[in-house]
Amino acid sequence: MRAAVEISMYPLTGEYRPPIQDFIDRLNTHPGLTVRTNTLATQIWGELDHVMAVLTQEMSRSAQGPQLVFVMKVLPGLAPPGS
Repeated sequence: MRAAVEISMYPLTGEYRPPIQDFIDRLNTHPGLTVRTNTLATQIWGELDHVMAVLTQEMSRSAQGPQLVFVMKVLPGLAPPGS
């Protein structure tokens, strides 16, 4: 099943931009995902199981750094725009 996930990451540190950019850059390395970023969140489209596996991996990597919070919405059955 295709799905879309909207995720925002909030590092609880003064230097918040580098961990966010690192997370987004890592998401973009995974084949089979469509990743779009705006000023408030990142949207990810792909097969639900694959998207969730990638997010588990990358959220775990990010959690090894400064304390942070993730806010996420999952929309099952949603294909990327223009498909």
